[in-house]
Amino acid sequence: QVQLVESGGGSVQAGGSLRLSCAAFGYTYSIYCMGWFRQAPGKEREGVATIDINGSTSYADSVKGRFTISQDNAKNTLYLQMNSLKPEDTGMYYCAADTRYGGSCPMHPPKVRYNYWGQGTQVTVSS
Repeated sequence: QVQLVESGGGSVQAGGSLRLSCAAFGYTYSIYCMGWFRQAPGKEREGVATIDINGSTSYADSVKGRFTISQDNAKNTLYLQMNSLKPEDTGMYYCAADTRYGGSCPMHPPKVRYNYWGQGTQVTVSS
């Protein structure tokens, strides 16, 4: 079992920055991939960024150059640094972990590929 707890969300104006954190507890040694996903009201959950156990990262086109995913293995913590935020970045942000598949860390389909999820943290960007 793996438990994930997100923090760091909030409300900012467009152009601002936020850093999300996701603390992992339990059998963290079993994690192959971790990722950040977001869901806006009325929309499907979408991938934002993923990272594998070797530190290889991937990003959605909409956040490339603005967001950075990283991990501190000593602290079992995943981060998402979000800069130059836009109103369309608004949504609930979820941290997720994959302990079943390994290999590459695709973003889709999120609820099939990733079997552990945090409770989410809200990010609101105003124009």
